[in-house]
Amino acid sequence: MIMRHTTGTLFAGMVAIAAIATANPAFAQDGQGGNRPGSQGGSQDRAVTIQPYIEVSQILTAQLSPESDTLTFTQVAAGVDTNIQGRNSGASVSVRYERNIGYGDDAVDTDTVSGIARGYLSIIPQNLTLQAGALASRTRVDGGGAVSANPLVSDDATNQIYSVYVGPDFQTRAGPLEIAGNARVGYNRFEANDAVFNSAGEQVDVFDDSTTYSGRLAVGTRPGDVLPIGVAVSAGGFQEDVSNLDQRVRDVFVRGDVTIPVSPTLALVGGVGYEDVEVSSRDAVRDIDGNPVFGDDGRLITDTASDRLIAFEVDGLLWDAGILWRPSSRTSLEARVGRRYDSTTYYGTFTYVPSERSSFAVNVYDGISGFGGVLGNSLSQLSSDFEAQRNPLSGDFGGLVQSDDGVGIINPLGSIRSSAFRGRGIAASYQQRIGRLNASIGAGYDRRSFIAPQDSVLASVDGLVDESYYVTGALSRDIGRSGTIAANAYASLFETSGDPNGDLTAFGASAAYSRAIAGRLSARAAVAVDYFDSEFSDEDFATATALLGLRYDF
Repeated sequence: MIMRHTTGTLFAGMVAIAAIATANPAFAQDGQGGNRPGSQGGSQDRAVTIQPYIEVSQILTAQLSPESDTLTFTQVAAGVDTNIQGRNSGASVSVRYERNIGYGDDAVDTDTVSGIARGYLSIIPQNLTLQAGALASRTRVDGGGAVSANPLVSDDATNQIYSVYVGPDFQTRAGPLEIAGNARVGYNRFEANDAVFNSAGEQVDVFDDSTTYSGRLAVGTRPGDVLPIGVAVSAGGFQEDVSNLDQRVRDVFVRGDVTIPVSPTLALVGGVGYEDVEVSSRDAVRDIDGNPVFGDDGRLITDTASDRLIAFEVDGLLWDAGILWRPSSRTSLEARVGRRYDSTTYYGTFTYVPSERSSFAVNVYDGISGFGGVLGNSLSQLSSDFEAQRNPLSGDFGGLVQSDDGVGIINPLGSIRSSAFRGRGIAASYQQRIGRLNASIGAGYDRRSFIAPQDSVLASVDGLVDESYYVTGALSRDIGRSGTIAANAYASLFETSGDPNGDLTAFGASAAYSRAIAGRLSARAAVAVDYFDSEFSDEDFATATALLGLRYDF
């Protein structure tokens, strides 16, 4: 099990993901799962970019409200951006260590490790592929548990989110049958030194860590191979074990699907099967007055001797039906409506890639998991060939990546509550390259309905709904031969039914300019404004930040 030394472990994991992409350049493989293998030529077709760097900057932060204050500190950072793409392997890694050194008796020095990595390695060409990913991100936690992925550069870096996963993808043929499957194991963690309270002064049980397991196996035929229609049978499962109150989310299914061609570009799809879904937990340790007991880390202490309590249970029929539309290799739509979790479900995807310079994608989702399951799923859906978009002042990864496959978004963090939930929402992204100009934007809506046993300490959480609206964008352009200008912006709205004063609005923007001055040495300047309006406090927080510094690329 991954223990408290999470930062070092995640850093090692990101390095390992880059390492596997260089392991075996001899084979070729078809792309799948967001991977983009290169051509079928020799090893000279491999593209390797490894860019380590160091930065030294001076930062001035001016608090504009609720009162005026100024902070000055020195920022020292080291990192590496790696992109390795071969015929049978690929990986993108962006990892950064940063230390902010404050001045004065009240200064707080902070250390931050942030990064994102995705990679794959073909073990058996065209049959067996190993997939892996890792994420480390600094966050800002508001009263009531709302989480923002864009903390102020001067915030104490005590809140960190980590996620890592690994597992194989398998595909082969047996006559007309296509056989495919995958398996994943992941670990997710949220580290916070301070307890979180809502506006009523009640302590919020925040997510600690979880381990996830998932797998799926499908066997089927395409339309026209054996029958005029396509037929498939699949089975799979997902389980998340959350440390808080020994929560467990278990979802297993078996189903059959058909694909009925209507035209060369349009098909009707549908499926029916059986599902067994259960969410359960244990109760908390209680004092002599019957009150739940919190540990030193601000989380409820689990009563391991208590019976397991059922929060949600469904055992029965599932079904869905929809359309599959692929008018060209650049456009694809799949949309389904049906019944799952004993209620109506909607989900689907749409992608449009008119050229190598432009892409648009929409994803509608519905599922039951804990906080960690959402992180791992978002991470696994990213391409392994991307460029991470970072805040030019804080260096934080804000959840947006650019790639030739389009924009990737890490699902909104929303609330950091420990309880499992049903998450439904929509995410959209757009990317455009015009000459030297690169632009990308991601936006979406996320709704989480929390699930907890009625006779447990978390009974008050059952049925609560948290909603997040978010948009984030990035823009960059080369200026001449040695200059680059970049801009980032974000906005998010968090609303919760569990606390009348738990809503949070956050938005900000930043701009940066860098210019080579001597060889690999460059100078950079950046400015940013950030605004947080929390109903938890009567005061709004607004800051302006400026940076001047040097960067050396090795």
